Amino acid sequence: MLAGMPGYAQSQEQHSPARPVADTNEKTAGASDQQRPKIIVFGDSLSAAYGIQEEQGWVYLLQQTLTQREFDWQIINASISGETTGGGLKRLPQLLTNVNASIVVLELGGNDALRGYPLSKIEENLRAMIALIKAAGSQVILVSMRIPPNYGPRYTRGFERIYREIGASTDVIYMPFLLDEVALTPGMMQPDGIHPTAKAQPLVLQSLMPYLEPLLGSN
Repeated sequence: MLAGMPGYAQSQEQHSPARPVADTNEKTAGASDQQRPKIIVFGDSLSAAYGIQEEQGWVYLLQQTLTQREFDWQIINASISGETTGGGLKRLPQLLTNVNASIVVLELGGNDALRGYPLSKIEENLRAMIALIKAAGSQVILVSMRIPPNYGPRYTRGFERIYREIGASTDVIYMPFLLDEVALTPGMMQPDGIHPTAKAQPLVLQSLMPYLEPLLGSN
């Protein structure tokens, strides 16, 4: 479990709502962006490289990894620190219109829970976003979130259950907690106890790859 909460729920460092991740490979950097299949990462500060350099974040490392492995995909990072499911739901339709993505990595909900939002509303927003993404013809990777235990077992367990139930009842790829490999490891979390360090980012990406890789060859 994560050790704290303020930095996650209240971090408001703003990033461009949707920005292509730099591709340093000469063969793919000059390719037509219109022709390259795209992956949108739609998350909060955990995906927006909060507290570290952008090129140290797992989303940037994902683009470099795919390029090195000769997957000609373009990553669009549409993550914003402090984002909630309600904010994401408002932003998503225009994003899907602007970016024809084959895959959307949906990593939202943690800020809602840390603010004590109703579980029913969090679930409603997540399901609505998944429906929009599927209607746009994109595949969804739903990334599960967790919160500290000080919110009480009923709320904490109920929040985790939302993701499991959505994963079981919708046509999405369900990924358990994004920070499973780093949350309790010394040196892997920033002082706020919420955000992973630069050192942890490759492990975060490593956790995601088994869920993403099966989709890459199908597009």
